[in-house]
Amino acid sequence: MPERGALIATVSSPALRPSLTGRAPGTVPGLQQYAGTRDFPPIAQAYLEVSKTIRERGLLKRTPWFYLIVGAALAIGLAACATGSVLLGESWFQLLIAGGLGVLFTQVAFLAHEAAHRQILSAGPGNDRLARFLAAVVGISYSWWDSKHSRHHANPNKVGRDPDIEVDTVSFVAEDAAKARGLRAFITRRQGWLFFPLLTLEGLNLHLHSVRHLFSAGPVKGRWSEIGLLGLRFVLLLTPLFWLLPVGMAFAFLGVQLAVFGLYMGATFAPNHKGMPVIAPEAKLDFFSKQVRTSRNVAGGWWATWLMGGLNYQVEHHLFPSMPRPHLAKARRMVREQCARLAVPYTETSLWRSYGIVIRYLNRVGLAARDPFECPIAAQFGRR
Repeated sequence: MPERGALIATVSSPALRPSLTGRAPGTVPGLQQYAGTRDFPPIAQAYLEVSKTIRERGLLKRTPWFYLIVGAALAIGLAACATGSVLLGESWFQLLIAGGLGVLFTQVAFLAHEAAHRQILSAGPGNDRLARFLAAVVGISYSWWDSKHSRHHANPNKVGRDPDIEVDTVSFVAEDAAKARGLRAFITRRQGWLFFPLLTLEGLNLHLHSVRHLFSAGPVKGRWSEIGLLGLRFVLLLTPLFWLLPVGMAFAFLGVQLAVFGLYMGATFAPNHKGMPVIAPEAKLDFFSKQVRTSRNVAGGWWATWLMGGLNYQVEHHLFPSMPRPHLAKARRMVREQCARLAVPYTETSLWRSYGIVIRYLNRVGLAARDPFECPIAAQFGRR
């Protein structure tokens, strides 16, 4: 299939295909109006066909040994970082351990993401408890992230519905960029080039969002358990850090850890949807088209899967959110075949090319943040 990553489109027709609001896997709400599978719209029938094949081949079955090995490896890595930090003492080589800790925390975040999607354990409540614990290890509120991420999966790249394209320093749609003022306008006009440097602050941003959510006035599911877990996490991290190291070195350690964690997290999630078609608020798309057209896979095989925690198979993950990481590559072949048969664009590109697409897209959006001192008439003639 041709590369579609550079496409910046808004799907504006409200009647492209019937709207399917359900999630994969399993039955899709909205199809009950049809008497049998032969009455389904072709695109919906195609999705049900590939879903049936995937279930029959066991690709939705849990892989406990895989996740046990990954979890054990991460636990050993975290223990090694703690031991190495104690043995090093007052040394600037501690910053290497800080960087390693940022990488390990990101890998733990991948596991938390998979647990939240019911990919690890067979029971839903068990997955929720595991996800809440792993999110606390990373320093993120599970209840805040779960609500945000569920809305993203339901309406990826849909204006007004997907929280991942809402303004948060960076603008992802031109309408938001045009409203930028002051410092944010300065950043927005250059946001493509500043995107990756800004990601070094994303770790701190995630912590702040989590704390703000847990202490907000509205109802928060598991508020006190999460406050306790996050409080314990920061005590266990910060107390020995500032006890064993000079204040300046301790802050440097924390800064490197947060920068690596934020950069790694952001660089993993950015290729998934940024620069893919943006769906207008009034548009209605079927489930299959909506998930495939707005998602981008990253090529690379096993190394990309380990590096990105399975998020390199973003198309398959959005179609089958509960599919364990080891099965995504097999599902990819089936999904590609259906997309080719239905002429639905299937986007896959290299990691580095995806970053180039993201930078160009953000720079293009940022052009809407016009300098307030610019003459409107001159700007109008300049665009002609």
